[in-house]
Amino acid sequence: QVQLVESGGGLVQAGGSLRLSCAASGRISSINDMGWYRQAPGKQRELVATITSGGSTKYSDSVRGRFTISRDNAQKTVFLQMNSPKPEDTAVYYCNADVRYLTSGGFARIAAPWGQGTQVTVSL
Repeated sequence: QVQLVESGGGLVQAGGSLRLSCAASGRISSINDMGWYRQAPGKQRELVATITSGGSTKYSDSVRGRFTISRDNAQKTVFLQMNSPKPEDTAVYYCNADVRYLTSGGFARIAAPWGQGTQVTVSL
């Protein structure tokens, strides 16, 4: 089984900073792309940022220049540094990962199951 656990959320003032973490666990052989998503109340889940195993990054227009995605391949962890957050960044943040893992029948590749998410609330 593969599991993702997000952490680091909380209440932050607009203009402050916050760092989210997401650790993958299980019988993982390798992780390809990793990403952060968010879902605000009454809205669909949206992509925030992605990072390849080689470190190439992409960002949504709404966070580019303020948020930074990074990863630690040895620790199977992805981070999201949130600088200058705005109230509209308030949401539950989730991570996801394209994972190659070991099963009883050999290696398999999946998008890891969603974790529980971590709530980020940005106040004025």
